[in-house]
Amino acid sequence: MQAVMSEPSPKKIYLSSPHMGGMEEAFVKEVFESNWIAPLGPQVDGFEQDLQQFTGMVHAAALSSGTAAIHLGLILSGVKPGDFVLCQDLTFSATANPIRYLDAIPVFVDSEADTWNMCPRAMEAAIKGCMSGKLQNGEGEPINMQARKPRAIIPVHLYGMPANMQDILALAERYSIPVIEDAAEALGSYINGKPCGSFGRLGVLSFNGNKIITTSGGGALLSNEEELIQKARFLATQARDPAPHYQHSEIGYNYRMSNVLAAIGRGQMKVLEERIRQRRSNYDFYQQILSKRPGISFLPEPEGNFSNRWLTTILVDPSKSRGITRETIRLALEKENIEARPLWKPMHRQPVFRGFPFFSTGVSQRLFDQGLCLPSGSNLSTEDRSRIEKVLKRVGG
Repeated sequence: MQAVMSEPSPKKIYLSSPHMGGMEEAFVKEVFESNWIAPLGPQVDGFEQDLQQFTGMVHAAALSSGTAAIHLGLILSGVKPGDFVLCQDLTFSATANPIRYLDAIPVFVDSEADTWNMCPRAMEAAIKGCMSGKLQNGEGEPINMQARKPRAIIPVHLYGMPANMQDILALAERYSIPVIEDAAEALGSYINGKPCGSFGRLGVLSFNGNKIITTSGGGALLSNEEELIQKARFLATQARDPAPHYQHSEIGYNYRMSNVLAAIGRGQMKVLEERIRQRRSNYDFYQQILSKRPGISFLPEPEGNFSNRWLTTILVDPSKSRGITRETIRLALEKENIEARPLWKPMHRQPVFRGFPFFSTGVSQRLFDQGLCLPSGSNLSTEDRSRIEKVLKRVGG
């Protein structure tokens, strides 16, 4: 019997894959030649200086992940068990998980339509709700919790689009609540020329493999307050007391970045501006082929905002698109081995966070129902774009 040969699958096009720039190898070579294959070291110091120079923040601590940075930021903000922490509802779970590490209470705040990020009006309602004890969960059921002022606020620059930091910071100052700015997706984004990550008392970056630049795994905590970053470094190196023996007076964490990964980060910083241009070019590519399609819309940049366009996202309204949904497009791409994903599922809809306080605008649910992230890697080739375009034109084109 003659075997039937199947057609080989086309090369996978990922949503956002790592993209080396060429300089990383030289920095890593320095690490190997010096035999500094250990946590910390001169490359970590250099990477922190690179981040300080780019963001304009005076101090930076390179860490093992953006999640670690948020965790330390909450500790440095004095968050204790039972405290309220306002958290953007439409985000990746890594924004919210560290709140629960500390046995604190996440209070989820819905999005505004202009940026898809934390809505200042809903944020103020959440502050007042916490202070009055008038809270309800995502199902609209009342929650019985002790009234108190929130201990911290975590807005997010979703998919690289800057949040409305002017209004968020004004409210935070009015109520004297520190802001931990989650800029994990927004390195290279700006508001009126000021870099994202430099607005809050503490700023958070991520260098995970899918981010605009990567150290394989890694993150950073930024601040203009030297004492905060010194304390972060202390906690991130197992909180070892200054003694000739191993002595610990506080609980610490193994959160510091290695010298090897920092070397990769230094090489990646050399091409960051190019990566921003490439990501924004992807957005322009999708705009050209989809912007006139009925029922498909993009998130424009509000005045004063500059987005790194880490991921290009669209909304697909089936009532206007002749019944085409975001799943119609996603599955058509998947069939051709092209990765696309729905927008983040709102935190108040996640099983692990069900029952926690939520202040709704109705925006995050609509975005999740209709939103799709399209392949946005800075290494998308002309051939990749051609394959993507063919599928998009075939689906209701």
